[in-house]
Amino acid sequence: MTKADIVQSVYQRIGVSKKESADIVEGVFEAIRTSLEDGDPVKISGFGNFNMRAKRPRQGRNPKTGDEVEISARKVVTFKASQILLNKVNTGNGKG
Repeated sequence: MTKADIVQSVYQRIGVSKKESADIVEGVFEAIRTSLEDGDPVKISGFGNFNMRAKRPRQGRNPKTGDEVEISARKVVTFKASQILLNKVNTGNGKG
């Protein structure tokens, strides 16, 4: 599913224009991104949690050459699905 697919779904379900649907979707993504940038977790009831996690620098290996390289410290976004979402996905009740 792409962002365009999400916009189309919002357009069909809510009945606002495609431009307004795109603005709604973009606003939601912006709110999630801003919260994560500020270090705040994002918890969406019935869907899951997004968190920022700091990763330490570590040694890695270039698979092509075999040379060792240092992988720099960075932040990554993690997602943990809620039990409700997992149950719907696993039982096939997520449609409709």
